[in-house]
Amino acid sequence: MSIVIKDCGIIGRDGEWDVTIKDGKIDEIGKSLHGKESLNGKGKYLSPGFVNTHTHAAMTLLRGYADDLPLDRWLQEKIWPLESKLAAEDVYWGTKLACLEMIKSGTVAFNDMYFFMDSAAQAVEDMGMKATLCYGFLDMGDKDKLEKEKDTSLEFIQKAEDMDNINPALGPHAVYTVSEEGLKWCAGISKKKNIPIHIHLAETQKEVKEQEGVVRYLDTLDLLTRRTMAAHCVWLKDHEIELLGKRGVVVSHCPTSNMKLGVGKPMNYRAMRDAGVVTTLGTDGCASNNNLDMMEEGKVAAILHKMEGDTTLLPAEEAYGMMIKDSLNTGGGAVEEGKSADLILIKKGVPDHRPVSDIVYSLNGCSVTDTIVNGKVLMRDRYVEGEEEILQKASYHARKLVR
Repeated sequence: MSIVIKDCGIIGRDGEWDVTIKDGKIDEIGKSLHGKESLNGKGKYLSPGFVNTHTHAAMTLLRGYADDLPLDRWLQEKIWPLESKLAAEDVYWGTKLACLEMIKSGTVAFNDMYFFMDSAAQAVEDMGMKATLCYGFLDMGDKDKLEKEKDTSLEFIQKAEDMDNINPALGPHAVYTVSEEGLKWCAGISKKKNIPIHIHLAETQKEVKEQEGVVRYLDTLDLLTRRTMAAHCVWLKDHEIELLGKRGVVVSHCPTSNMKLGVGKPMNYRAMRDAGVVTTLGTDGCASNNNLDMMEEGKVAAILHKMEGDTTLLPAEEAYGMMIKDSLNTGGGAVEEGKSADLILIKKGVPDHRPVSDIVYSLNGCSVTDTIVNGKVLMRDRYVEGEEEILQKASYHARKLVR
């Protein structure tokens, strides 16, 4: 069925436009266009949907549970003990809640690492979003656990390969939770199957002290490639950042989570930019952010780096580009004919001197009125079908888990 979005503003174009969608793609951009279904774009910007490149979706169930703690205590005393009690149904409803929040704030695709990923994948499919999903691989140096992690990862990859909107990935959690044998195995499977790797890297100073030369170490294991998405990358030296750029590693910058968990300093965005590192934005999970609003994340990133004293660093245009970049290879990322119709409508600010500045600095996720993924309307006029049940069931599972 064809859809027409009427009288919308398009970032980078003057005037009002009609946009038609057919077979999941942007079919035509012009004037006085028609479709069987219509969306009102009057007074709104049409934008590519946002892409959240690092999160743990089902951690919506842990939102507010363990705030204001040092990262080590947060993980070891609160998060990991509670996660050990997770069940598949918890992850299903936690992921559904995350998808609902992302749809309502304009995110169309996300990169996720967690547990019970069959349940997470089913939630993503049920909600109509796109995602790159990986099982969180942690062997903690235990040989028996290593074999179990391998089997679980392969089982999920095999299932996800048959899903329409899901791309499977390998998820070695970090150098401090995965043995060298486990890291090598992940690198080998990634190369053999040509699938992404999703890993936490240099989030804390403690991590880089315990594993000196962590970037060079990962490089010797063939873990730094164009298939790699590295989250955080805060405590890196310039030569390490240059190596990431040389290898084509994509970095997910998570400024809100980094500040809230007190990792000690911002990621060096200037060095990332100068080294040609592809830098994207992620929210991290709701236990450390505590929301999934990519418009808020864009603002935090843009403002944080100006604290260096350079107000031209990470301007609105670059922050917006990080928010919409098709870094998960979903086929979207632009309002252009032939692109995947992964689009959002955002209520215009008043006045609207510079639309991109409005999106980054003055608006937020609640300004998104409509969300479209693969040409299907997932949210219309702020309403998502089934949201009442999702809120009720997720709340139940969160209370049960903590209790």
